[in-house]
Amino acid sequence: MTPDVVIVDSGGANIASLLYAFERLGANAQLSADSDTIRSADRVLLPGVGAAGDSMQRLEDLELVDVIRGLEQPVLGICLGMQLLAERSEEEDVGCLGVLPGTVKRLDGSVDTPVPNMGWCPLRSVRQHPILDGIDDGEYFYFLHSYALPLGAETVASADHAAPFSALVSQRNFVAAQFHPERSSKAGARLLKNFLEFAA
Repeated sequence: MTPDVVIVDSGGANIASLLYAFERLGANAQLSADSDTIRSADRVLLPGVGAAGDSMQRLEDLELVDVIRGLEQPVLGICLGMQLLAERSEEEDVGCLGVLPGTVKRLDGSVDTPVPNMGWCPLRSVRQHPILDGIDDGEYFYFLHSYALPLGAETVASADHAAPFSALVSQRNFVAAQFHPERSSKAGARLLKNFLEFAA
């Protein structure tokens, strides 16, 4: 049976919760680092937990960098997976996949907004996109990160941590979320459902 979603085995630690989240939605998801399996999937999810340099090195070792860049089906990046889709990351000053323009930057922090940003933050819609269908403006999602993409033309929704940053972006068939939808209750489940129905 062809999986509805292939989750790229990029070494993330949240894979079990992602698989379970799709299972609850009735979707068939599997974890794989095989290039042919990833290319032939209906949809691809790029997760990530940890440092950008280590994750890019793993993708290079698995010979998946060009595979991911060339995907034409719907792709969803989550957390570090979103950051890896950018051109570069300030974290370890590493070159990334270059699917999204811009450089991932460290969050601004203050006494009231320490880094990392950990917890529930509301999303502010910037432009319409089917990934947000049925999700109210101001809905809360769960974040855990120290770096983020600045606002840009690809921003679909923003969030604030001392200053606004891109919480959700889209470029062609690629959509990416800085937050963790699999840990974001009903709103997160709705976003994953929207991804399953997204026609790039």
